[in-house]
Parts: sequence; C-alpha cells; structure tokens
Amino acid sequence: MDKISSKQLKKLQVWKKTSRIGVTNGCFDLLHKGHLSSLKSAKRYCDKLVVLLNSDKSTKKNKGKLRPIQNEKIRKKKLLKNRNVDLVIVFNRKTPYKMIKQIKPDFLFKGSDYKNKNIIGSRFVLKNGGKVKILKNIRGISTTNIINKK
Repeated sequence: MDKISSKQLKKLQVWKKTSRIGVTNGCFDLLHKGHLSSLKSAKRYCDKLVVLLNSDKSTKKNKGKLRPIQNEKIRKKKLLKNRNVDLVIVFNRKTPYKMIKQIKPDFLFKGSDYKNKNIIGSRFVLKNGGKVKILKNIRGISTTNIINKK
C-alpha cells in the first residue's frame, strides 16, 4: 500500500507534462471546514492536487488507538468528492516521505500548525525546484477539538 499504483503513476506522469502538481497529506479523519478551507487554498497554487492519506494503520500510529473515526475507504471517498482534489493515494507508513519523493511535486502544502515544525519532504521538494506553502488554518477547528467537544 505504500506504493503508487501503475495507473496512478501514469496519471501523474501525464499531469507532470502540462500541470503544476501539489501534494498535501494527513488523516482527514473527520472532513471538516478546516480541511475544506485548506484544500481550496492549496488548489489555488496548483493545477492538480494530490492528497496522501494516512491509512487506518498509519492513523492509529500517529493519533492513537481510538482513531481513525472513519475508515480509510470512507475518508478517501469523501476526499475524492471534493472538487479541489484530483487524486487520493493511501499510505501505511508513519510519514508520506517515500511517496513525496516518487511524485516530485511542484508544491508541498501543510497547515499553519506546522509553521515551526519540520515538514516531511520539504527539503526534498525545495531541492528539486518545488515550493513549500504553509496554509492558514481556521483557528480552533481540528478533528481533535471536534472529538473533545463531544
């Protein structure tokens, strides 16, 4: 599962010829207005937006045994319904570094909660002529906050 399928790879190769490709990643556990805002902002910079989605196994590693709330098939389906998302690739590892290297995106996007943190893949993207964009989060909106308010 940490491999981009040949069909997805072909699609990316075709896009690469004529389009600016952007990549973002995350669990997208409960797709909320903060996620939707970030996806819309990211799409302003690129022609094709790829979401690298943490698998259920990867989400548990990163967020704890009670997560994800929704399984990866539901999360992927919801993301693909968003008009700003062109492709969703699920990954099993703790980070999507291997996939970022395969894609070689023109843009790598993360939310402003990563402002002073190491963004996985940022050095690789910059070294290969791409840009890293920090997108402004909507204050107080996160899956964790939503879960904790219940």
